[in-house]
Amino acid sequence: MDISIVIPLYNEEESLPELHDWIVRVMTDNNFSYELIFIDDGSKDKSWQVIQQLSQKNKHVKAIKFRRNYGKSPALHLGFEAAKGNVVITMDADLQDSPDEIPELYKMIIEGNFDLVSGWKQKRFDNAFTKNLPSKLYNYINRKISGIKLHDMNCGLKAYKNKVVKSIEVYGEMHRFIPVMAKAAGFGNIGEKVVKHQARKYGVSKFGWNRFINGFLDLLTITFLSKFGKRPMHFFGLVGTLLFLLGFGFAVYLGVFKLYCTFTHHPARLLTERPSFYISLTCMVIGSMMFLAGFVGELILRNSPVRNNYLVDEQLNLN
Repeated sequence: MDISIVIPLYNEEESLPELHDWIVRVMTDNNFSYELIFIDDGSKDKSWQVIQQLSQKNKHVKAIKFRRNYGKSPALHLGFEAAKGNVVITMDADLQDSPDEIPELYKMIIEGNFDLVSGWKQKRFDNAFTKNLPSKLYNYINRKISGIKLHDMNCGLKAYKNKVVKSIEVYGEMHRFIPVMAKAAGFGNIGEKVVKHQARKYGVSKFGWNRFINGFLDLLTITFLSKFGKRPMHFFGLVGTLLFLLGFGFAVYLGVFKLYCTFTHHPARLLTERPSFYISLTCMVIGSMMFLAGFVGELILRNSPVRNNYLVDEQLNLN
């Protein structure tokens, strides 16, 4: 199979028929073998009924329906698990991503040998104040922290080699940082393509201001996990050891100074009256705790495999 198209959605009943027909036209014109995987993230409208109708007239339509709303990351995760195509394309269901971009994205993966190609909505039709400007700031921070030079890391329109999506686990709200996870998994050949962005035609945006705060925290998390997720002792052990040695150094200094004052009858304050005593004690305690945290992290990592517990309500044509 050439292409798997994974489309997470939430309350997009109006756009689904048009999106489906558009994708089918592109696939047919380019003679692609394909599958179209819809992930209904607990929609409260008639999105699932529309998907069922589409699957009846098109054998390439497959679908998963969550029992409740989990978020985009779990939807993508299950979509990636189900994908069988050599190239996996992700796109949003709101018609703001153009299926006409798919052939070129596919070509960049197959002929350009990219592991991942991310879309760049250079010209956007969103609100400049509430979405465009914050998005530019957000992507600037992402580039500086992650080191990945993408202008629009959170663009929903992306293309992947199949082995890339099978090698990463998208959880929480980490869908914004799939390129970071891909790079951490050893897929460093990441490209970018300017794609056409269209104004929303149906429904309302699911955008919320809280995603900027959560996104920044998630970026710190994924950056830490990409470097130390498989070796927590390298971080906690190092920091803990340095703090303990710092505290121990203060303790040695205080002990030597106390002995000096005792043998020379030099007047000195009580140790508990000196700030360095509390600095020493604090550093040794925190250092020991961080070292133990790294040790426990290593034990958990080696003995507790990650399991997914997403409740799937229904499936279509996945077998």
